[in-house]
Amino acid sequence: MKIAVAMSGGVDSSAAAALLKEQGHELVGFTMQLWNQRRGVSVDENGDPLPSRCCSLDDVYDARRVAESLGFPFYVLNLEREFEESVVEPFIQSYLSGETPIPCVACNSRLKFASLDKMAISLGCEKVATGHYARVEYDEANDRYRLFRGRNHWKDQSYFLWELTQEQLSHAYFPLGEMQKEEVRDIAREAKLYTAEKQESQEICFVPDGKYSEFIDRYLDHEGRSAETPAGRRYSQYGG
Repeated sequence: MKIAVAMSGGVDSSAAAALLKEQGHELVGFTMQLWNQRRGVSVDENGDPLPSRCCSLDDVYDARRVAESLGFPFYVLNLEREFEESVVEPFIQSYLSGETPIPCVACNSRLKFASLDKMAISLGCEKVATGHYARVEYDEANDRYRLFRGRNHWKDQSYFLWELTQEQLSHAYFPLGEMQKEEVRDIAREAKLYTAEKQESQEICFVPDGKYSEFIDRYLDHEGRSAETPAGRRYSQYGG
């Protein structure tokens, strides 16, 4: 089977690619460049870029190294503009509205899988694989695809994927859905992949320090905009 593999540069997507390669599938790797870390928005108190373990240039290089090591073609998709419009802006508006946004949900359904599905079809790929800890099964009785939690409930990521459409689920393939984390690292080690011991990324990629209000202040200042809440009040990181 020919499969498009979404590669983040982390151990999970790397191990997923290694597992699929070992199973004899033909692979095409894709990394999505989503956020420009050099925009001067995600910075520390000295104005230096904050280190991020997700969506950085280093991650792109790591993903490329894995693809080269496993011997399959690799491409980078620049989706920075789409990411800002579909994920970052809605995140800011949701936060200012007093909600608790989960930008990874919109990123997966409206950007990553939507873009990869199109690329996969154009290249003749039957499936789009990722390193998510989740499972998808076809329910014949109801003629629907169903999303399930990963067997490793501590690492389950199905809640980031609940918005996937039936069309997207029909193409989705999660090779790690039945596995534990240490099994995944063992696969990467056996394949001698550079990412085998790489630390995990759990923060929002464009807010690596987790300080959402400070990010929003810098972002809006960078864009020359003021932060108006739905009630028309000027937003303050201190709640006033």
